[in-house]
Amino acid sequence: MDVTLQEILAAREQRVQTQNALLAQYKKPVICFTMNIPGPEKHNRKISIGFWLGDRLLQQALQGVPVLHRQVRYESTGCEGFYVVDAPAQILKQAAVALEDATPLGRLFDMDVLDADGTHLHREALGFSGRKCLICQKNAAVCARSRAHGLDMLLERTDALLDTAVEQICEHIATTACLALEKEVTTTPKPGLVDENNSGAHRDMDIGHFFASIRALKPYFQRVAMEGFLTQELDTTEVLPRLRPLGMDAEQAMLCATGGVNTHKGAIFSIGLLCAAAGRLSPQNWSAINLCAAVAAMAAGVTKELSQITARDAATAGQQIFATYGITGVRGQAEAGFPAVLKTGLPVLQQGLSLGFSLNDAGCAALLHLLAVTDDTNLIHRSDRQTQLQVKQSVADLVAKDPYPEKAVIEQLDRDFIHRNLSPGGSADLLAATYFLHFL
Repeated sequence: MDVTLQEILAAREQRVQTQNALLAQYKKPVICFTMNIPGPEKHNRKISIGFWLGDRLLQQALQGVPVLHRQVRYESTGCEGFYVVDAPAQILKQAAVALEDATPLGRLFDMDVLDADGTHLHREALGFSGRKCLICQKNAAVCARSRAHGLDMLLERTDALLDTAVEQICEHIATTACLALEKEVTTTPKPGLVDENNSGAHRDMDIGHFFASIRALKPYFQRVAMEGFLTQELDTTEVLPRLRPLGMDAEQAMLCATGGVNTHKGAIFSIGLLCAAAGRLSPQNWSAINLCAAVAAMAAGVTKELSQITARDAATAGQQIFATYGITGVRGQAEAGFPAVLKTGLPVLQQGLSLGFSLNDAGCAALLHLLAVTDDTNLIHRSDRQTQLQVKQSVADLVAKDPYPEKAVIEQLDRDFIHRNLSPGGSADLLAATYFLHFL
């Protein structure tokens, strides 16, 4: 959306008022972060992504320093961030200049620093060179005054820099997905599942297979995140058909990396959808509710596909279980927006952390709670429906008595699952989704 010069000037005045109010309230230096965007369009998806990255980099640079106040605005007149920091203004300006000069994208960052008395600190006064031109790398102020470069050329260069921001966001999403899968497999103990103690009820795989698969899947997660971004203007029903070929490629990459062992087929579907959802949404809208709602919109109709397959024609265990029992498994979870994760897995994980449990121990509890509220199709496949219902009830009774069972209790459950050849792989995939939403 294009904005007028009058709107830009009004926004600038509002920005000054905000700065002055923060200086008066805190009497500490203020950093004001905006984006250098030529032309009348000051806010779109790419610009907001670039700003989000800059905000994240600035927060990282300020780690260990008291930040007394932080607020960000995503307005049609541009993105703005205000940070009140209890540190010498000169040091803050040095950090801001370092961020502006560290990467090509930083050329679009404008991080002003005001001392506690309202004095603007300028680069040149601290011995730094002036900002460089987007096009010719000469002094930006000189090029701007002489209008050395046309608007079209500036817009083209700006857009190219913002493209790198989109690539970085997709890489960040993929890294988060891999982190979630790594945390899922290393969460220990997990009854019947591969973890750092043992291979659970699985004789054909170990933790090494999982790490090999995760490494092979990172490009897939980055690709589906980018596909989510590229299809943001399309109807949600048009996205899943574009993701499916990528998922098939990912399955082959997984099997090649593991020597034919299926470690992450379910995660390729569920975590892949979450990555695509993250790509479709602007980073400032990455709440668990928004991400799961985006998944539900993309997955609409996937359970209907199951109803068209008879038990005789079922090619997978999931299809056979649906045809026999009407259980939709991970498809149903995705189509409903992962209710087990939103209502059970994530709250249990985050409450456990707030109570002082480690991420590992909170994750162990989250897995048990997920197992207690879902019909794990992998359990049915490895035993039968009656056994799965019995296990579900016994685990529900366990967590009802103690929401965060002790390690010895879970280890005993692990031995029991291994003896009975039980493995709740569906619940493990939901735990991975829980970790993904927590980390993102």
